[in-house]
Amino acid sequence: MRESVFFRPKPAWVGDIIPWQENGEFFLYYLHESRTDPKPGTPWHLVKTTDFVDFEDCGEALAAGTSDEPDFNAYTGSIVRDERGLHHLFYTGQNPHRLGRDGLPLQLVMHATSTDGMRSWQRHPEHTFGPPARYETADWRDPFVFRDEDAGLWRMLIAARHVDGPERRRGLIAQCVSRDLVAWEPVEPFWDPRRYIAHECPDVFRWGDWWYMLWSEFSESFTTRYRMARSLDGPWLVPEHDSIDGRAYYAAKTAERDGRRFLFGWIASREGDVDDGAWQWAGTMSVLEAHQRADGTLAFGLPRELVESFDDVVPVAFDAVTGSAGRALVELDAPDGYVAVVSREGLPATFHAAVRFEVQPTTTEFGVLLHATEDGDESFILRIEPRRQRMVLDRWPRRRLGDAQWEISGDVPFFVELERPCRLSAGQHTLDVIVDGDLCVVNLDGATSLSTRIYERSGDRFGLFVGEGSAVVHAVDVHTRAAS
Repeated sequence: MRESVFFRPKPAWVGDIIPWQENGEFFLYYLHESRTDPKPGTPWHLVKTTDFVDFEDCGEALAAGTSDEPDFNAYTGSIVRDERGLHHLFYTGQNPHRLGRDGLPLQLVMHATSTDGMRSWQRHPEHTFGPPARYETADWRDPFVFRDEDAGLWRMLIAARHVDGPERRRGLIAQCVSRDLVAWEPVEPFWDPRRYIAHECPDVFRWGDWWYMLWSEFSESFTTRYRMARSLDGPWLVPEHDSIDGRAYYAAKTAERDGRRFLFGWIASREGDVDDGAWQWAGTMSVLEAHQRADGTLAFGLPRELVESFDDVVPVAFDAVTGSAGRALVELDAPDGYVAVVSREGLPATFHAAVRFEVQPTTTEFGVLLHATEDGDESFILRIEPRRQRMVLDRWPRRRLGDAQWEISGDVPFFVELERPCRLSAGQHTLDVIVDGDLCVVNLDGATSLSTRIYERSGDRFGLFVGEGSAVVHAVDVHTRAAS
């Protein structure tokens, strides 16, 4: 079998991804996190793909600066190509030993160019610049550059913070403009909601009649969000469901090919490789695809190339089978209780499962059991709750706080960071689940995504359940990936 579904440069980790698409190929630059002590500087590495299935690891693309240089850590930025075909790379330079006005490590915008098709990059330290006096010097990062054809100039969006105001509400997306990609003039903020700590990794793109703005925040939630507007001047509207994924998927940035818009983020690892470990910075690369609805809002699903790469059928059978032509595979009914069925066979460590189901809007819960024991009592639980219009990840057993029977985390009904609002109207729905070792990516109806890690396994069975209601399961199709 192929080594992994999702890219990670073992033994290192993928930090923020800077995507660029050219001639049908995605150049996925990323912050290379080695997690060694003493901590080295952060370089950019490059991996290339055309299909999100096979990746070419090209190694280091932009080296970290020396311990004396301002870009000891070469942090997130963006890539553009000018009208002459010259590629420009903008990035954040930071050195923990170089402090700014606020006494914290200074962040600067830096510039490099490539004349050989992005095979090498020439730094231009003379083009380096920092924030105006009205912004904090420790937050001037993640420059995102794009062409504004209507205005005839280049715009640069920067994650910044005001020097005044409540500590938790100073974040803004600052803006500079240029006509030559060399001299940059600070202008009015691009977006200044006084809402979050910071707006990391900003990204803006046009799709039809709408403009979209993405950023990642760590105030109320640690997640990537989006807004939409009819023009770059706003107003920026808040969609009903404005987050891309849950706590584990972060710093998503986008690239387009053939009218399709893809999001590139990373699924965080947990400290100690345990389910109760603290989330860590950086993880494994994961790609989602955005779909534009008629009202302009976005849905987020799995790229079809990724799903179709699971090409080996895995037989899955349940004891409670009614299935014949035109009938349901499994009917689950528990008006005032709980019922579950568990597969007779165990599943491989890597698989894709598609579950097609109908659930009554009055049902309390329906879902899937992953890594379940034979009786289904212990597992990871993907729970869909029609009454609450949400999807959550749970597990049993939960963390124990002591030896007594009641000393379990019963007051924590699911992983609190892994709750996703979703639309559960009457009719059929499809739940896609990809498991790849300790990685798990779930998607409901090609619209609602939930990515996470699942470390501590009790078994290898796959289950279906319903609580206080009924559900009809029409199909459970499981595939793994054939040997390459």
